[in-house]
Amino acid sequence: MFDQCLYFNTTALARTLEREWAKAFKPFGLTPSQAFMLRAVVERPGQLQGTLADALAISRPTATRTLDGLAKLGLVERWSTERDGRESAIHPTDSAHALMKRVGAVSSEITRRMKRKLGTTRFDHTVSSVRHIRTTLE
Repeated sequence: MFDQCLYFNTTALARTLEREWAKAFKPFGLTPSQAFMLRAVVERPGQLQGTLADALAISRPTATRTLDGLAKLGLVERWSTERDGRESAIHPTDSAHALMKRVGAVSSEITRRMKRKLGTTRFDHTVSSVRHIRTTLE
């Protein structure tokens, strides 16, 4: 019925992926959104909160809520910037660095498993195609 519907198929895929990643990150006490945000913070410490939201393609209020959760877990800190006291630079804590090594290992295993199921070429092509479609439609 919905074989040619981009919305239906990408949304159904997103739900499947959400379940997979949620199960993987649950032992760390993280949601998939928190885990991916934490990865972005660890890879680029000191990003402004707005820049982080843009990089993750989420709204600023969503970024704020996710960062609030990470801060409560002691994984990120917000530092006021010299330019403007209203904007915050986001920095990972030492705990975040230690946790990300374990989270990264789990993420790599999920990716390897998906590539085994789909084949590396199809996996890579799908990710590239979805990213292209997303950026084209923005």
